[in-house]
Amino acid sequence: MQKTMQQKVLLQGNEACVKGALLAGCRFYAGYPITPATEIMEIMARELPKTGGVFIQMEDEIASLGAVIGASLAGAKSMTATSGPGFSLMQEHIGFACMAEVPCVIVDVMRAGPSTGLPTQPSQGDVMQARWGAHGDHPIIALAPSSVYEFLELTVQAFNLSERYRTPVIVLADEVVAHMREGVVLPAKGDIEVEERPQPTVPPEWYIPYDDPGTGVPPMSPFGDGYRYHVTGLYHDVRGYPTTRKDEVEPLIQRLFSKISCDFDRLQWFDSFYTEDAQITVIAYGCVARASLRAVKEAREKGLKVGLIKLKILWPFIRHTITKALENSQTVLVPEMNMGQISHEVKRVNQSRCEVVTLNKMDGTLITPLEILKKLEEVHP
Repeated sequence: MQKTMQQKVLLQGNEACVKGALLAGCRFYAGYPITPATEIMEIMARELPKTGGVFIQMEDEIASLGAVIGASLAGAKSMTATSGPGFSLMQEHIGFACMAEVPCVIVDVMRAGPSTGLPTQPSQGDVMQARWGAHGDHPIIALAPSSVYEFLELTVQAFNLSERYRTPVIVLADEVVAHMREGVVLPAKGDIEVEERPQPTVPPEWYIPYDDPGTGVPPMSPFGDGYRYHVTGLYHDVRGYPTTRKDEVEPLIQRLFSKISCDFDRLQWFDSFYTEDAQITVIAYGCVARASLRAVKEAREKGLKVGLIKLKILWPFIRHTITKALENSQTVLVPEMNMGQISHEVKRVNQSRCEVVTLNKMDGTLITPLEILKKLEEVHP
């Protein structure tokens, strides 16, 4: 058997996102241009038709996600990309996709805000919006790449998780990761694991669209394939029709959460560095995790016992992993380009296990390795 040659190329983060989406089988993109995510849309407009897919520019971000949801219901793996202001406009449709269990991927390349903020500058200010932007109780999955290759890899995983759990999945990149260029070894198509949504195994007349098959994830047939079901954002029964009955409403919401929480152990996505003997553990994500790793290495050279946990998934929050870090450290440092969003989650699970220190920056500039190193030297015992 002839071995597939791997190709190394220079890629921008946003370009890597597109390559990941196409590898995952994305065949529909609807969007509206917005800095710093516009390149995703531009490249999709050029590349998606080559695969037999469909690209459409919509009039705004609300319509964009509406079109994505419609295409997904028709059976196409679908995505859109935006930044903070557009992400805000998408929240109602994200809630709809959660309730109707429609797989889709939303890439949010974060920039400084609120409002128009600093359109060309990086931020990590949409972390809590990703979790709680849509009203009501709902589960959500949000991934956070810290390199160009991870942007490709986690975009593939976003599609896989979306299809596996029938839910919207958010990729929270920041402007630095989206616009920097790195050498990337492209995976061959056969080297990428691609998941598909569960399909019905019963005849159309037996199909109950929201019945739990035991996994928490009902099979999903594309519109037009003969399997009829009702789609609504209202609380609904197993056939999709609106209901206010307690014995139907509560099991629905419990199932929406449990289909993800039951797989919690499969979603502990992180990388750890030098944590075995760390007295101080840095918890970071996105571009700040890159700066943190450099700072940790320099601290180690100075004899400081410092480690790093790099989060690759932000929601659901990997509290079991973080709890172990809190138990084994004297101090935890959480650097973020916001007022402290993930640090609130760290403090929530801390329960006085150790001291939690923050390093925050909101001016649209990257937290540098030197700034992180200086903070580590200040708090090291």
